[in-house]
Amino acid sequence: MWLTFSGAAEDLFEALVKYGQSLMVNCSTTCPDPGPSGIETLLKKTQVGKGPQWKEFLLEYVTQNSILQCFFSCAGIQKDISLGITVYQPAEQVIMELQPEWVAVDDAFTVTCHVPSVTPLENPTLTLLQDNQELHRKNFRSLAVASQRAEVTISVKAQREDDRCNFSCHAELDLSSHGGGLFCSSSAIKALRIFEFSQSPQIWVSSLLEVGMAETMSCEVARVFPAEEVMIHMFRGDQELRSFLSWEGDTVWANASVRAMETGDQELSCLVSLGPMEHKTREPVHVCSKIIPLAGTEINVTCSGHVLTSPSPTCRLQGAPDLPAPGEPAWLLLTAREEDDGRNFSCEASLEVQGPWLSKTTVIQLHVLYKPQLEESGCPGNQTWLEGMEQMLACVPKGNPTPILLCTWNGTIFDLEVPQKATQDHSRTYCCTATNQLGSVSKDIAVIVQGLDEGVSSTIFVIIIVILGVGVIIIALYLNYRPRKIERRNLPYRQKEKNKEEESQFAVQQAEKHNAQNC
Repeated sequence: MWLTFSGAAEDLFEALVKYGQSLMVNCSTTCPDPGPSGIETLLKKTQVGKGPQWKEFLLEYVTQNSILQCFFSCAGIQKDISLGITVYQPAEQVIMELQPEWVAVDDAFTVTCHVPSVTPLENPTLTLLQDNQELHRKNFRSLAVASQRAEVTISVKAQREDDRCNFSCHAELDLSSHGGGLFCSSSAIKALRIFEFSQSPQIWVSSLLEVGMAETMSCEVARVFPAEEVMIHMFRGDQELRSFLSWEGDTVWANASVRAMETGDQELSCLVSLGPMEHKTREPVHVCSKIIPLAGTEINVTCSGHVLTSPSPTCRLQGAPDLPAPGEPAWLLLTAREEDDGRNFSCEASLEVQGPWLSKTTVIQLHVLYKPQLEESGCPGNQTWLEGMEQMLACVPKGNPTPILLCTWNGTIFDLEVPQKATQDHSRTYCCTATNQLGSVSKDIAVIVQGLDEGVSSTIFVIIIVILGVGVIIIALYLNYRPRKIERRNLPYRQKEKNKEEESQFAVQQAEKHNAQNC
């Protein structure tokens, strides 16, 4: 007696069933008068047909591998045959992930490919591709645990040349060893983005703006890739400015026109974005009603008369080296210095009208901006306080705009407006910092608190020195004055004697003259 399975290879007696599908099994025999027959399986079965020497069964929704046995009895002897059922599930969905999708140069990124459901697990092969070139391959023939999933992950160091490369994953399920074929599927293609954005943007703009006047603001960022994809947004406060962007090589910059209509402190900012990265830089500016030159800059002071005046007036500018011709302006080019702050310039225009001269004078004042200074004359580095007396730290900074002064000791702010009752605890070194819109300067001030007795003794000593000095001066003046007084007393007597001598000499001269005439 022979038993056969319809649809199965007679030499293998193995059947491949796609996961979830049904299988029709026909079990037959050569016995002319068979006895009891059937199939044994754990799968759900339904007999759909039979004959004298065959039976046909439907196995529904096959989801697991199984062994099926077909049996027949012939002349009281039972014969059976086994059929191996292998369930397969090709890779219907291949998922590939790039983490992160935007990666910085020299950083690592991961490429992961996995198949959510593939059976049998010992047969698939996953291949990672970069622009159609094989990057990595992994087969699972050594694995036999069906609960594991097919997955492969690699780590790659990002380089600039990897930007915009396409990555994909190819999955294969080879069932040739089971009498089946080759099933292939691929993931969606994903592009990797590489960027370089390590430096913060810089803002280039004058720290002083004139109200109502347009000023150019520039924002620049260097060593950025890819430069053509950089976005730059520029703001004055919360208001976005219209900017014009340019790039060359790895440097990107944008320019915008800034026009402030209100005076005071304001903030300009620049927001640079590339992919998922953003960098923002802020720059404080001060808006004033009129531009004031900085110390060290050249300024031109010009004095001119009214252009419609006829005849043309003659102009004189205080400090100008030459007197210009009538109708020509007088000008003075100078480098602004700190001591020029508050300096007045006089401009006089004069004109002769039918004899009399008419003139008009205008005076302008120059203001010069300069950084804070803590000079020894206004802020001594060594100060002496008298214990028990009300004292204040003497420190007056110079600078324009007027600096703000802050003095601290060991992180504690020292109040400069309220007098302090001096104690020995005040004997310490204070750090004072003066700040304005142009910068800041710091200076250490050492305060020594003297005791009351020590202070009185010092005061008495100074008074004694002063008294002795005054006495010496009085004695010197007296000694110098006394001889002159005696000399003034003897002066009338000496004058009389001198007059008598002159009269005697005159009489002798007259007598001699008279005798000569008689001879």
